[in-house]
Amino acid sequence: MIILCLVLAVVFIVVLSAYLYIRPLLRTGTGYAAHNLCAVTEIAGRTDATEDLPTNPLVPFLAQYKNGGYSYVNVLGLLAGQTAYYTEGLGCTISPRRPDFDPPEQVGKGQLLREEPQLDPALDDAIGRAFGDHLPDDEAKALGTRGIVVVKDGMIVGERYADGFTSSTPQLGWSMTKSVANLLTGRAVQQGVISIDDSALRPEWTDSRRDITVDHLMRMTSGIEWDEEYDLGTPITTMLFDADNMADYVAGLPIGQDPGNYQQYSSGSTNLLCSVLNERLESGPHMPREQLFAPLGLASAVLEPDASGTPVCSSYLWATPRDWARIGQFVLDDGVVGGERLLPEGWVEESTTVKQIPAEDPGEYDDEGAGYAASWWTNLRGDGELAHESLPRDAFWAQGHDGQRMYVLPSENVVVVRMGFTPVSRDLELIQLLEAVTAGP
Repeated sequence: MIILCLVLAVVFIVVLSAYLYIRPLLRTGTGYAAHNLCAVTEIAGRTDATEDLPTNPLVPFLAQYKNGGYSYVNVLGLLAGQTAYYTEGLGCTISPRRPDFDPPEQVGKGQLLREEPQLDPALDDAIGRAFGDHLPDDEAKALGTRGIVVVKDGMIVGERYADGFTSSTPQLGWSMTKSVANLLTGRAVQQGVISIDDSALRPEWTDSRRDITVDHLMRMTSGIEWDEEYDLGTPITTMLFDADNMADYVAGLPIGQDPGNYQQYSSGSTNLLCSVLNERLESGPHMPREQLFAPLGLASAVLEPDASGTPVCSSYLWATPRDWARIGQFVLDDGVVGGERLLPEGWVEESTTVKQIPAEDPGEYDDEGAGYAASWWTNLRGDGELAHESLPRDAFWAQGHDGQRMYVLPSENVVVVRMGFTPVSRDLELIQLLEAVTAGP
């Protein structure tokens, strides 16, 4: 009996130790699923959140529970549970307890685009290819396009949605949110509360991190060690799905390169940036709505905060494809709305100009050799070459996980938005669509 007890004790210790070791990994998976369950149902108003779960060995073992604005996911009904809470107007926040956020004021619909679309039948074939009309059903499903909006001269000239989606369905932009963080920074610069050259951004940074500037954070050249691989337990998934204060998590990471000398794509940099903006603007989770959504009339836009109240500017902006197109039109109009300048003159041009950097490592997020400027991807790279020869030199875009894209072509007065769920990298057929839009009559 004593031997049996000892054996059981050893087995228990081994199992407990193994669980404690893998628990942080499991929590990134349950955090992802809890946030997804909450946001897809509460923000997008859809019924099946599993449609937005990526293929992962952990998924079959997830137990999901939902009760109103409370979403809870664990493993095997017992382990590594995570909770996401919904706040009206602010979306979903992963937190062990319900965040105490005041609901924001409602935003009225803006007029950045002309109200009634005038669709151009000449674009139908190109839009159809972007939806996979030429592909077998299984491949079209894998392509996963859910919404296309084409804007020319401020008018919607092409638009289509997948089954279950409409022009009023908010969709998650993932890293397209970073380009919106650039616009929020421009708003703060316009108001004189911050400069792109400001450094010493965190009081605890007493090493070379004190030399990190706002511009470094926008251009992903802070030098802070990072791994953007979406896998269990990496910095990106730990930050998004297991950190109450994402900026504090990133600020505590070591620096591996001198600021300004090395470009490495980092969602952590953008969340640090928005924490600085929140501090300077003396704002909280309502900052994006006050600074951008209300002035632009983005009635559907929701930028979700973390548990500390800082907007997750790297990843969590939901908006209808039309409102994403309105953001593109705002940029195309050089930050002017209704005759009022909301961004500094020259901000867009400077933000979409690539700076030469000694070393670059954009990794898998490198869009076929495109340049990365101040949170925007650019057709004109730092070496003077074009990423896409068929596109204008001045073309630039926002892009996000699962195939989100927002193209802006200033010389053609064109904005094209593509939303979807494409977890496996593939040709989105968007360059052909852009060529068709710019071909003219």
